[in-house]
Amino acid sequence: MLSRTADHLFWMARYIERAENTARMLDANLQAVMLPQSTESIAGSWRALLGISELEPQYLASNAEFTPAAILEFMVWDEGNSSSIVSCLRAARENARAVRGTLTAEVWETLNATWLELRSRPGTSLRDRRPAELFEWVRFRSHQSRGVMFGTMLKDEAFHFARIGTFIERADNTARILDVKFFEHATANAAGVQGLDETHDDRLQREFYHWAAVLRSLSAFEIYRKVYKDIVTPARVAELLMLRADMPRSLLASMNEVALNLEAVRKDSAMETERRAGLLRTELHYGRIDDILVQGLHAYLSGFLARVNDLAERISRDYLVPLTPHAV
Repeated sequence: MLSRTADHLFWMARYIERAENTARMLDANLQAVMLPQSTESIAGSWRALLGISELEPQYLASNAEFTPAAILEFMVWDEGNSSSIVSCLRAARENARAVRGTLTAEVWETLNATWLELRSRPGTSLRDRRPAELFEWVRFRSHQSRGVMFGTMLKDEAFHFARIGTFIERADNTARILDVKFFEHATANAAGVQGLDETHDDRLQREFYHWAAVLRSLSAFEIYRKVYKDIVTPARVAELLMLRADMPRSLLASMNEVALNLEAVRKDSAMETERRAGLLRTELHYGRIDDILVQGLHAYLSGFLARVNDLAERISRDYLVPLTPHAV
């Protein structure tokens, strides 16, 4: 396969996944800020969303304050932000259009229809809907796009490069959400409840809703209940979202898919890239959450993100267009 074709497929899938991940993060934050907390804590929670995606400097270039309305506008509709939902869905569609002959008609029609519906303004526009409804629509269209790809495409190199893009992006996003949400949890506990009086029962209730929001942002709440059948604890949340191969959005599940699909497009000059993907997968497979927590979750996740980004760069160099303008 031509490297440029593989590049378009890889980034098409990454942008679809990124749009969904952004919708998930924003939706989870809308739920979390409804918990009892101070104004400063709520503002910090919204600001943390920009930190997850490393977008704070770009946001501050055009906004003086961290307000929910401005952050939502920036993360959803700002076409100058390459990671906004509208920019991601546009980029996914443009990458698909560039390799339209490689995709099935159903895949192209699904991506094109998603973009046209987002941009259309007949009667009630998507922009006028309640945010939660818009985020649900984005998730649904992302699921539909992946389902059509899985159900209609030949399992050849085109399919494998799209899968690699999907799961590189998913691993990166899950690690970022976990890192920020554990930091928020530690900060809130260190300060009581940000200046508010709080009983032991209040704290347990607050922690439950905090972690429930994190789990729901990754479609993991029902899975958590099924696996652990007990109270929601930070250590088990981390274990589920990092080390469970049967949890679809976990780090291990994502790296399993990356490694498996790299094997399917194997070439001699990229063996080091494949080795690094396999090593990262193996460490997660045999890892124990207690050891990771002793090491420090932030340190572990920071290292993981650095290695995933290095892996993405190596994949780009070995298989795709080396100097890509897509990476953010």
